[in-house]
Amino acid sequence: MFRTETHLHTAECSACTSASGSEQAQHYKELGYDTIIVTDHFLNGNTTIDRSLPWSEKMELFCLGFENAKAKGEELGLNVLFGLEYSWNGSDFLAYGIDKQWLKENDDLMDISVYEFCNRVHFAGGIIVHAHPFRRMSYLRDIKLIPDFCDGVEVYNGGNHAKEDDERALWYAKEFNLIQTAGSDCHHLNSDKFYSVVTDFEIKSIEQYCDAVRNNAIKKLEHK
Repeated sequence: MFRTETHLHTAECSACTSASGSEQAQHYKELGYDTIIVTDHFLNGNTTIDRSLPWSEKMELFCLGFENAKAKGEELGLNVLFGLEYSWNGSDFLAYGIDKQWLKENDDLMDISVYEFCNRVHFAGGIIVHAHPFRRMSYLRDIKLIPDFCDGVEVYNGGNHAKEDDERALWYAKEFNLIQTAGSDCHHLNSDKFYSVVTDFEIKSIEQYCDAVRNNAIKKLEHK
């Protein structure tokens, strides 16, 4: 069985994170993961990127944490894949199956609706997973659900402080027949809650992960 982290951040791109991409790769290798997916906060989230820069330059900087993690992963024998966390009025969505070139070509992403964003990711062959949909924190004022635009729901999230947050996410996934995923939402090396998606094949490409979600090929969700 193979373990994949689906939700983590790097200090290069996520302002709330202390661990660099290289440090994250090293840490996850030591934890025994086979694959990690870097999902830094996009420009509509808690990003380090200067929004006044030209779009292409912003996208280069946005991918830096992933690229540093990937370079370290290649040294260690760890698969490092690309994703992002897109924010919309307090709700967060994990997008997989897109890359830096796609981001550069879609230079109006900050001007379109969340629905159009999801449609474009799907058109590109990617998937959308609703991250921690029922998290209750002081900075979150609303709960917004868009099940018709999502492929999966993160039913276990390491950043949730109340077990009810995960329980309600599980209800949401079951109620709308969405694939259940798990992610540590790791920002720091001293995190103590780690989750993984477990498959019976090694996920070496983001396309394989997208297919695993679409085809319901996730065997179990694991806590470490």
